[in-house]
Amino acid sequence: MNTTIPKDVFKFLSLLEQNNNREWFNENKITFKTLEQQMKDVFSSVFNLLSKHDKMASFKLFRVYRDVRFSKNKAPYKTHFGCSFRREQPAFRGGYYVHIQPNKSFIAVGFWEPNSADLKRIRQELDYEASALRQVLTDPKLKLVWGHMQGEQLKTAPRDFPKDHPDIDLIRYKQFLLVKEFTDQAVLSSDFNEAVSEAIRTARPFLDWMSQTLTTNLNGESML
Repeated sequence: MNTTIPKDVFKFLSLLEQNNNREWFNENKITFKTLEQQMKDVFSSVFNLLSKHDKMASFKLFRVYRDVRFSKNKAPYKTHFGCSFRREQPAFRGGYYVHIQPNKSFIAVGFWEPNSADLKRIRQELDYEASALRQVLTDPKLKLVWGHMQGEQLKTAPRDFPKDHPDIDLIRYKQFLLVKEFTDQAVLSSDFNEAVSEAIRTARPFLDWMSQTLTTNLNGESML
């Protein structure tokens, strides 16, 4: 089983972007299915590497078909391969995502859509004590690999929080993400899977803080 991303993947995705219609896709479906299986093998390899240093539960390669029912963009196919990696819950929270697209490949770590209870608990912790998360986010090794935390933010303070709260810059976040981009050349290299795994390993303190917060109350008592 070849676990290196096939060199034809970017060419195919570029052609799909130029010919995003059912006729072209059906004519090239055999090629797509071959690439899709090769990508599954790659993501399986990434999952196995992650499992060596993390508590992993499963991974999911997203379908190529777009849900266009409520979208202004009626193009029927995605022009990327995307895969999510789920950690063992409830103790190990957060997840990972790998996105492969010509000139737009990246990996992401964290919490894309935290539910209302999780978001409330994170904000409670930041209200009480934000220094631990700040220490994680300013660690030189993490910053070198991931830069700064990203994600959607409120324009003002959430309800019940003062606008002049000393940690309002963190409390305003609705998503808590670390994102790392990769060039096409890096994606096609033989050590890409290992690079993904090692990058995610450097983000572990960020996931550990979130997991600890979301599995304990403000007294530090386990809620599991």
